[in-house]
Amino acid sequence: MAEPRVPGESPDGDVSLPCGETIRIRDLDMGVRDFDCACGATHAVVMDVHPPSRFFPEFLVEILRETIETDEDDMGEFGTTHLMGIVMEEFPDEIVSEDLSENGDVGYSLLWLTDFDSRRLHEIAVELVVELMEHAISHADDDTAMTEFEEQMLDFDVAEFVAQYRRQRDFADEHDTAV
Repeated sequence: MAEPRVPGESPDGDVSLPCGETIRIRDLDMGVRDFDCACGATHAVVMDVHPPSRFFPEFLVEILRETIETDEDDMGEFGTTHLMGIVMEEFPDEIVSEDLSENGDVGYSLLWLTDFDSRRLHEIAVELVVELMEHAISHADDDTAMTEFEEQMLDFDVAEFVAQYRRQRDFADEHDTAV
């Protein structure tokens, strides 16, 4: 027998934030990137429907998809779900994830809420992908490529990259298209 509930209200209506506060899932539509919390902090909001181009230019997303093998999982090619998995691995206590695949009311399946805002999350994502790239290049048998990569990374400013990239994107739209 079905459990009685208020029409339009999800049985999974609440989610706990990393700070311990609780919010209603219905307050998080697909366009939300940050949530101003009662605790005084701003928490980044990421959903599986958000494209990885939220964090990286499309050309880099394509390179990551060609380079990173994801054949052994159910998520398909490299995307936001894989990226958030990488971030969660580094910051397990600062991220809450929710599987909402059984909740047909929300329009997405996976939700991540972080203890930091979307700008800091963006910086972390870039830092971790750079580390991944460096690790991949270190396994190549080409010392010149490794040296060139390391030299280029000396001039790479993550905060400046994120600032420029965020100015070029339309984050008010859930599709994160270029301005």
